[in-house]
Amino acid sequence: MQVLITPRSFGKQNPALFDLLTAKGLTIVRNDTGSILSEELMCQKIADCDGVILGIDPVNAKVLAAAPKLKAIAKYGVGTDNIDLEACQRRGIKVSKTLGANSNAVADYAFALMLACARRLNLIDRRCRQKDWGKITSIDLYGKTLGIVGLGNVGKCVARRALGFSMRVLAYDVYQDEAYAKANGITYCDLDTLIREADVISLHAALTADNHQMISKERLCAMKKTAILVNTARGDLVDEEALLWALSQGEIYAAGLDVFKEEPPKDARWYELDNLVMGSHCASSTAGATESMGQMAVDNLFRDLGLD
Repeated sequence: MQVLITPRSFGKQNPALFDLLTAKGLTIVRNDTGSILSEELMCQKIADCDGVILGIDPVNAKVLAAAPKLKAIAKYGVGTDNIDLEACQRRGIKVSKTLGANSNAVADYAFALMLACARRLNLIDRRCRQKDWGKITSIDLYGKTLGIVGLGNVGKCVARRALGFSMRVLAYDVYQDEAYAKANGITYCDLDTLIREADVISLHAALTADNHQMISKERLCAMKKTAILVNTARGDLVDEEALLWALSQGEIYAAGLDVFKEEPPKDARWYELDNLVMGSHCASSTAGATESMGQMAVDNLFRDLGLD
């Protein structure tokens, strides 16, 4: 049997994961491009594979049609918006996720983006490298109101960090964990209330048809002028054209984005903003998280291929 491995960080911290796969008699097909695989390359590489350990590369209907032997997809992460789940279900292809493996890493990164945005760290760093020691006035994070959109595994980890900053925490989620919220002093509210009241809004929702571009121009205009938007989830949760406008016009204070609709974004305006901190979809890229995700993905693949 053959297995395609697309994430570039897979096995970097624990090369023995490759040995585990080969010890089960699996032939490994690697992503040797150094980047996310295109639809065309996915079709080529997955053609004879029984399984795939998948990053954010596309597994749509066309790719699945090119993989008649495919039995299992082990997502290296938790977002499945790059997978045609309905087509997988029709084919009987099992899809798994590495739930919880990278939650703390992503939460750390989300909080780092909040701090970097609030204190203008990227701008201060750049000017210091130009020998400009002028003072830049920024805003406080301590004691402010944090709005978490998606109080799942990652959202809860972010909420715990916010407690250390004495932040008031609001949350919006379609599925509410009332017991957890009560125990941790979190207040559920509707999305528009959260948008209006939060000083920092952090997105941790899975992308669905219902929440596509949920952060619209109208909602950006409803935010405080001093608000910070952080997105470590999916680029399509945000109307990017509207966000570019809001940042350039000072409608909100700043944004920290680890994800974009297209990565890297082609629009040159993103790279010119002083009130934007950009990430390369690397929130989960820590030594501990990649090792945990890798091991969990391998275990899930073995189970779903009947090799455990």
